[in-house]
Order: sequence, then C-alpha cells, then structure tokens
Amino acid sequence: MRCVIARFPFDLFKNEVEDLMKGVKPEPVTGDAVVIGRRVYPVKQVGEIITRQDRRDFTAGEVTRALARLGFTCRPAEVPAPAAAPLTPLENASAMLGTPGEV
Repeated sequence: MRCVIARFPFDLFKNEVEDLMKGVKPEPVTGDAVVIGRRVYPVKQVGEIITRQDRRDFTAGEVTRALARLGFTCRPAEVPAPAAAPLTPLENASAMLGTPGEV
C-alpha cells in the first residue's frame, strides 16, 4: 500500500512491517499505540523503524492512519480519569465524624 508519511511516499506491506518489528522491544506506551503480533508498540516507535526517519519528522496520526489501513489494531492515547475534587474543610470534618448510628 502506498502512503505518505512526513511528505515522503512509502510502499508498506503488512508482512514487511511485522518483519521489521520482530525482535524489537516495545517502549512504554505514553500515547497512541498499535498492536503488532502480540505486542503493543508506541506508534512513534513503529513509525521511526518503518520510515527510518526521526520521530520529530512525522505525527502519530500519519503513522496511525497508515497502520490502520494495513489492518493493524490501533489504540488512541488513554485519557486519564479526572481527579476527584478535594473535600472542603466542612466535608472533611463531617466524613471524619461519620454518620449517626455508626458504632
């Protein structure tokens, strides 16, 4: 399949991408990810290996689109759950006292 990543055309095939990624240890995933074989790789790591370009030269979206078109499973970056609002001093004191009838 022909795709453009960082303004350069590439002919990518699923089996070639799998071969390139064999033996490559996945880095910790902090953003978008792709499943290749049974491993989960950061999209930028895969893009760097298959294009032989610096990670700063392309976006994760470009590589994600190309890999999805090849049939790989791509996962978006996990959004952290919003933190619970801190308790006010009154709510904190009330929680420490407990409810009536509690023994």
